[in-house]
Amino acid sequence: MSIDGVSGGRAASRTPRTPCAPHSSGRRRLRCTALLAAGALLPLPVLAGCSTSESEPIVTAVPKDVATTSRGATRGGGTVRWAIDAVPATLNTFQSDADAGTDRVAGAVLPALFTLDDRGRPQRNENYLAAADVTEREPKQIVTYRLNRAATWSDGRKLGVADFTAQWKALSGKDKAYWTARNAGYDRIEKIEQGEKPQEVRVTFAKPYTDWRSLFTPLYPKSVMGSAGAFNDGARKMLKATAGPFALKSRGKGAVTLVRNPKWWGDKARLEKLVFQAVPRDKRAAALAQGRLDIAEVDRQAVEQIEAASERKGEGQKIPKADRGAAGSVALEARRAGAREERKAEGAAEKAARKRAEKAAEKARRAVEARQATLRGYTVRRSLEPAYTQLALNGSAGPLADERVRRAVARTIDRQAIAKAVLEPLGLPAQPLGSHLMVAGQQGYKDNSAALGSRDTAAAQALLTAAGWRESGAGLAGHRGSEKGERGGGQAKSAEVGTLQKDGKPLTLRFVLPSGPGTEPLRTAGDRISRMLAKIGIRTEITKVGDESYFKDHIASGDYDLALWSWPASAYPATDARPIFAKPQPAPDGSLIVEQNYTRVGTDHIDQLFDQAITELDGAASRALVRRADARIWAAAGSIPLYQRPQLVAVRSNLVNVGAFAFATPRYEDIGFKK
Repeated sequence: MSIDGVSGGRAASRTPRTPCAPHSSGRRRLRCTALLAAGALLPLPVLAGCSTSESEPIVTAVPKDVATTSRGATRGGGTVRWAIDAVPATLNTFQSDADAGTDRVAGAVLPALFTLDDRGRPQRNENYLAAADVTEREPKQIVTYRLNRAATWSDGRKLGVADFTAQWKALSGKDKAYWTARNAGYDRIEKIEQGEKPQEVRVTFAKPYTDWRSLFTPLYPKSVMGSAGAFNDGARKMLKATAGPFALKSRGKGAVTLVRNPKWWGDKARLEKLVFQAVPRDKRAAALAQGRLDIAEVDRQAVEQIEAASERKGEGQKIPKADRGAAGSVALEARRAGAREERKAEGAAEKAARKRAEKAAEKARRAVEARQATLRGYTVRRSLEPAYTQLALNGSAGPLADERVRRAVARTIDRQAIAKAVLEPLGLPAQPLGSHLMVAGQQGYKDNSAALGSRDTAAAQALLTAAGWRESGAGLAGHRGSEKGERGGGQAKSAEVGTLQKDGKPLTLRFVLPSGPGTEPLRTAGDRISRMLAKIGIRTEITKVGDESYFKDHIASGDYDLALWSWPASAYPATDARPIFAKPQPAPDGSLIVEQNYTRVGTDHIDQLFDQAITELDGAASRALVRRADARIWAAAGSIPLYQRPQLVAVRSNLVNVGAFAFATPRYEDIGFKK
């Protein structure tokens, strides 16, 4: 199991959001139930109330980086190969093992009634909707959808009320035969009926629902949603009926292939074929160097190789530093091989050995030149992903069950320094994120970290003293390191400080970090955090574990004190964020239902604010309630946002209308090659 989620099997969850791997934007869904002791929380300070007239904060964000070009400036036809982590296990986005690849395919072949703009605001998709509005509020909320008359499934049937009804019944949570991973919002619908005209669909809600625009995207045909068998198994590998600019042609072991939909009624797709190619993150630089990909989200090392190739154009045979890995190692090994040949050569054989060495070196030089020439054909598009990395503090047991200790840890962390270390080398603004529920630039975003307090080690030490932790004397190392759970795996360097103790036990926190490919930024951040905590006498015992067990064996089960992982942001935080921060509740069998709140820190007040936000139909008022909830989450100190994750996308230079989209929804029909 990868660290971007934990398998939820057939269990239901109420949220589409799941933890992101450091190298993944995929989303998996689960409902996690764990046995643990509920930690008591101290009363939180009274925070300012909200007003429906509150002005919307506007924060400038890093814009999307896409080579926007008019459709007329692109040539029709061509094939684009777009890297994804793996071939999707399912093409049903509402199942627990759906991932980013599932979402990519769905976005190109299925109806999206609402898409997102640069600020994460839902926008009506005219290809499917002529109108969609709340037409009644009392006595119940009614939303009327007026469908585009041309909207047609590939089997020839018009989109209509039957599709809406089938999707509602499948996802409402009432029929347990459906293996659904989420039903938030659908469970609030009371009925769906035909409107006054054939293209009208009336949806009546039993409870008001502010995020109604999140529903029916993607919309599946009734042939998928109409029966549990079709939902559970029929849509996993193929989709018999689609309704997008592309149609599904095949799903193989290594790729999902889409072709231009001849029955599409909107702007004709510029590409003839779109191939989502399964290429692991650590293999993408090599695949780009071989010209086997056109679009790929990449890491910092790949970015450096692409930039080095452009900078070294025409500089002769010298091999740049960036090429001394991957393909560059070919040249290095060739030189070594040549040296060995020369050492072995004697007499007459010396000349032949020298020629072989020269030939090997020339071959390696040409390979590097070819690699660089290919890499020069790409441009790196960069923005900030709608996702953030956080420091999680497990409040279920141990020292962190005391809110004062959590707040002390949180107020010791230099979030600015960590953000700078990760983002500045990539040329991105190095600002720490100020919200758990929105990202910078998103509509309604506001930095609410003041509810916790600024970085202040003196205040942190005072909190620890109030919690009963006293310095035991100097001479103890600040933190230790271990690999794969083995203790004593080497001592990390840190300042020699006095370690805090209470009842004869040192204040030591278990810091669990992933060890797989692409997780280097997390480990770097973890080391920095450990050194920061050592300065106030908190020891951290670092345990590095494989990706397969990171969430399953540690995060989901609560076997950690500190951990780092990422959450995706949502255009609908009132719905999607609630399970992540909801107060854990006892189950009838004595266990504790934590949903996706892996820190096990929550309050009744936070839950109440989410409940109010989700029923408030005035958008500004709902966002104000979400901001109040975020301030309370900061004050509870169970999760500390560090930075918004970088989004780095290598794109073939003559490919336009694609790149680092940030929050915006791709418009697949506009992607194409420049004339």
